[in-house]
Amino acid sequence: MNEPFVKIDLHGMRQDEAMKAIDRALASAGPATYQLQLIHGYNRGTNLRSMIQDWYRYEAKVKRIIPGDNPGITILVLKELY
Repeated sequence: MNEPFVKIDLHGMRQDEAMKAIDRALASAGPATYQLQLIHGYNRGTNLRSMIQDWYRYEAKVKRIIPGDNPGITILVLKELY
């Protein structure tokens, strides 16, 4: 996967399913991938948002975690844009 900005839709997934999808995306992220945009939703996606923020802040490939344009999106920054 060499797209600079990758979107992953996590709607309807349980935490373990979402973690597998995120882990696959991180493993296949190429050197040109800057961000993973994780779309988890707002009303029922808050559990996923908490899991993403708690679990992936220690991931070696993740430089930082930022909120998206709306509360249903979390972005994992893999490489800074300068």
